[in-house]
Amino acid sequence: MASTLPTLAIPGQLLGSTSKYQPGPGTHIHESNLYASLLGNVRIAQPAKPAGPAKRLTKLSALTQSSSSHKPTPDQLPTLSVTVSAGPGSEDKKREVLPEVGNVVLCRVMRITPRQAVVAILVCGDTVLEAEWQGLIRVQDVRATEKDRVKIYESFRPGDIVRAEVISLGDQANYYLATSKNELGVILATSEAGNTMHPISWKEYRDPETGLTELRKVAKPY
Repeated sequence: MASTLPTLAIPGQLLGSTSKYQPGPGTHIHESNLYASLLGNVRIAQPAKPAGPAKRLTKLSALTQSSSSHKPTPDQLPTLSVTVSAGPGSEDKKREVLPEVGNVVLCRVMRITPRQAVVAILVCGDTVLEAEWQGLIRVQDVRATEKDRVKIYESFRPGDIVRAEVISLGDQANYYLATSKNELGVILATSEAGNTMHPISWKEYRDPETGLTELRKVAKPY
């Protein structure tokens, strides 16, 4: 894994190895790796230094310490956590953030109809929103080409996490969003069997457990 941690994580995102970090709130361990359990900001807390004066090392203790220094114990590792809190004094700032035309947002698909996907906007830019705003991805705004052949149920499913762009403030109830650019679309999908899937093409995700594929409007990785 790259040494630089993301500032914002989505559920299921790989954060780091348990050899480098302790699990904190908002994370879980799978096969010796730490993954985000919720949508929020990534935090690192360094281990607390022992209180009191430093103990004078004897030759034996110095030898023992030097021989084991290359492999820190779990309580010596920094703690990695994911939290929706942006820190003290930032609550008012979070409430002021509203999606605007041109913003890239992360949203969760709530339900689909033949003409549109209804989503809850969770993140605007790098800011986790205090409140969820409702948006619509209409069938004509899913792809840039072959718009007349697009089917919503082949592009999104309830529960998908989608990266989209705000194209209109819409009406009083909804923002209008689009996924027509290559880098926009589904970034996290769960199969019908309940497993996290991996993209294998611009329009398919695969369940690694069952091997079955499902259609989606796949977002090209940055």
